[in-house]
Amino acid sequence: MGSCKISYPLTTDKLAETIHTLVNPAEQTFVQLISEHQGIIHKVASLYCDQGEERRDLFQEIVLQLWRAYPNYKGEAKLTTWMYRIALNTAISGFRKKKRSPELQPITDHLLQLPAQAPDSEREEQRQFLYRAIEQLSEVEKALVMLQLEDHSYDEIAEIIGITPNYVGVKFNRIKAKLRNILLPQFSDSSSQ
Repeated sequence: MGSCKISYPLTTDKLAETIHTLVNPAEQTFVQLISEHQGIIHKVASLYCDQGEERRDLFQEIVLQLWRAYPNYKGEAKLTTWMYRIALNTAISGFRKKKRSPELQPITDHLLQLPAQAPDSEREEQRQFLYRAIEQLSEVEKALVMLQLEDHSYDEIAEIIGITPNYVGVKFNRIKAKLRNILLPQFSDSSSQ
């Protein structure tokens, strides 16, 4: 029979930790995976929530949904692909629910104004134009843009979103046209000033 070393004094915390390690190694593995890949969750939460508290709530909801789905993860897709898919589905479905419920505090034009920028910050101004344009996209289109900006291939994006690689290309062509229509008037207005 194998030997088991137990160090004394055996505190309640130490015993609980030992039992927890022996009883639930899946939970430990899950926590380690979340720790290693939490950037994915933060990116998705930041994309769909502007305010800190909402972002933290979405982060927690995504982790909860990942935990619920974890026992069914078979390794057929890359772990990060699986995580993106669940995170995006959680964010998008949460957005739909939120959209159906009445808004408690309307956003005024004053809240949407950007702070005054220094004259030499043309690149930052362009970036802000782009971000505002991306905010006008649908939730799925935002997800596609985020994944593209992270250099995912069309095949990876297709697997994450659940569409064909060809349709990813079609969607990107439509997104480019949409962004062009949003941005061209803004750039022509800003260059005439």
